[in-house]
Amino acid sequence: MASETEETGGAERPTTGQEALPEFRQISDAQTMRALAHPVRLALMEALGLQGPMTATEAGERIGESPTTCSFHLRQLAKYGFVEEAGRGKGRARPWRLTGIGMRLSAGEDSESELALAAVTHLFRERALTRYRTWLEGRGSYPRPWREAAEESQYVFYLTAEELDALSEELYRLLAPRFRERLTDPSTRPPGAIAVEMLVLSYPVEPAPGEARAGSPEDGA
Repeated sequence: MASETEETGGAERPTTGQEALPEFRQISDAQTMRALAHPVRLALMEALGLQGPMTATEAGERIGESPTTCSFHLRQLAKYGFVEEAGRGKGRARPWRLTGIGMRLSAGEDSESELALAAVTHLFRERALTRYRTWLEGRGSYPRPWREAAEESQYVFYLTAEELDALSEELYRLLAPRFRERLTDPSTRPPGAIAVEMLVLSYPVEPAPGEARAGSPEDGA
């Protein structure tokens, strides 16, 4: 499942005269973000994104939860438009599927949405970093080509807020359309392809110009 936590309410990404890019669902209201901020619900969405439609029983086997628990959380996700029923399965089975791939989260004008955004972003990133730690611990079990292909990079730039926004836009344009079809159509995946996660994080490591650090002489401490 692709997700952006930058995963800006309502407006589409500008196309700047280039080919239109895949649209992510825009979410900025606190209630919807709070509904998403639950580890079982995120696990279900990740499982559906990787495996395609599944019943509550199948999903439970994959994420280690009971079918009853999964059924409840799937219904809650459906209430907020994240999943939907995928037709009827065998017998009384009810498969579920994602309604879309990827989302863009941002805070609205109120403090409640800021808190909700912080909570769901923290949960998203903690889950991703757990998967990264699992990779580090088990990378020796992968063939050498996979060990060599896996990338770890860290960069520091001096940028203005406008330049950082432009850089993020460039990365979005590079990454968003690429291999997207393979997420939704398994038949397009070449032999040997497996799910690979890439995290792109950008954040200031110094206070903004004119802003004093907490506890510094400028803030009266």
